[in-house]
Amino acid sequence: MGRSSLFPVLNEGDIHMQDMVIPLYKNRGLTSHDCVNRIRRLYGVKKAGHTGTLDPEVEGVLPVCIGRATKIADYMTDTDKQYAAEITLGYATTTEDAEGTVTETRPVSKGPSETQLKDTLQSFEGKQKQIPPMYSAVKVNGKKLYEYAREGKTVERPARDIHIHELQYLGETLSKSTETVSFSIRVTCSKGTFIRTLAVDIGRALGFPAHMSDLKRTRSGPVDVQSCYTFEELEAKRDNDTLDETGLSIETALQHLPSVEVTKETADNIRNGRLLPREIGPKESSSFLFLHQNRAVAVYQTHPEKPWLIKPKTMLQLATQQTTSGNS
Repeated sequence: MGRSSLFPVLNEGDIHMQDMVIPLYKNRGLTSHDCVNRIRRLYGVKKAGHTGTLDPEVEGVLPVCIGRATKIADYMTDTDKQYAAEITLGYATTTEDAEGTVTETRPVSKGPSETQLKDTLQSFEGKQKQIPPMYSAVKVNGKKLYEYAREGKTVERPARDIHIHELQYLGETLSKSTETVSFSIRVTCSKGTFIRTLAVDIGRALGFPAHMSDLKRTRSGPVDVQSCYTFEELEAKRDNDTLDETGLSIETALQHLPSVEVTKETADNIRNGRLLPREIGPKESSSFLFLHQNRAVAVYQTHPEKPWLIKPKTMLQLATQQTTSGNS
């Protein structure tokens, strides 16, 4: 793995060397919290936070924000995700993955054809409702669902809006064992989508109990597998005193937001948290990024009560902070 040419590398001329996003590839067996703590020690920072939980048994892309970049963690969490998953037909489990207890079985004597698979997967694309699984961290009445599940309780869960942008069968992955059939898919989806639940629903549409038997996150917002580092690679960078080469800038991490380059005068007003005329921001979005000399100054949003104005949403530079070159 390691940085692809897609992202610019931070260099000695850049300000705030520890205010960046680390494109981490999480290995199996680690919790997302474990990863944050390890990044904190590795980079010698106090502030760090991940951008979307991965279960311990799942591997893949887990961007970790450090320093001032922790302010943009929610913006990265809100981005679309991509996964490679394996679905197994033939039995279902309590947790909807391979870790749970078997709850239902139905031997697959004759599995679906590739054509049936492709047609079924296509039917799941688009906007839809999804009910989160009982074994999840979603809260109902102030309590996490998995806490109810461990008590042997099932509670009503409100359906959530999700968007499956693309759902593809990965060719030549259909395999059959004595009583089960497995195949792999690639899914690009909105945040909050449970791939485990999607696997169960796909199995039901094919006429069989099913579960998600494997999962890898291959992209999170602008960060893909090719641009990631494992902990072993990061530690090697530390030993070579090149850890600074591993981070993505705040500007790169927010490239999915509409952005506007502003003059020094406007940037100073933004740093002071001033309300500004709505026409300064792009018309197509209610939230957008202001830049000065290609540096992120703040995210602004349409004022909820005064739509002809825009107001600060997330300040990324203080009034005393200036870029190091030019006054345009």
